[in-house]
Amino acid sequence: MAGHFEALPGGGAAVALDEVEISILRSLAVQLLELIGPGDEPAKGEDPLAALFSEGPSEPPSDPALARLFPDAYGDPEAEDAPNADELREFSSEFRRYTEIDLRARKRDDALAVVRSLDALTATGEGGAVLKLTADDSMHWLGALNDLRLTIGTRLEVADEDESGDLYRLPDSDPRKPMVMAYLWLGALQETLVETLMS
Repeated sequence: MAGHFEALPGGGAAVALDEVEISILRSLAVQLLELIGPGDEPAKGEDPLAALFSEGPSEPPSDPALARLFPDAYGDPEAEDAPNADELREFSSEFRRYTEIDLRARKRDDALAVVRSLDALTATGEGGAVLKLTADDSMHWLGALNDLRLTIGTRLEVADEDESGDLYRLPDSDPRKPMVMAYLWLGALQETLVETLMS
């Protein structure tokens, strides 16, 4: 079980984590929460029902990692081969206006679920713990692991999976090495979690 998820009887998944792994996962999830930003709570005295129907942003985020987490729904209107770029921009803007608030809330919930489940762990004698997730918790973890990989991959300028082979060959002196190791480790966790959910 060390280092990868395994299926639990009756659904869910489990993984053994040491103290360093727990600390890294928690830190990454907190950083993801900071990147996504706080939720838009209604101001004191405002109607909470009206907040449910508030519109979100219409422009894509300027941060490349956020743009990867919240991409244009109708493709990249700035791409050279984009037909009807103005129309694509308009459609994407409308879609973003009505969906991004909910999408941010879901991504925030996923990252919070990771933090809370890690905070609830009790250490074993070896300084680690076994994380046991329900089927619902597993889905939150899967979403958060995916978002973390997308964010780190964007920071590393990974364009597609074929480039990850180059990441293995970075010298230890390369300042990107710790981020690459986290990216690859999160990928392995994500892959084994997917396998347990499909079994």
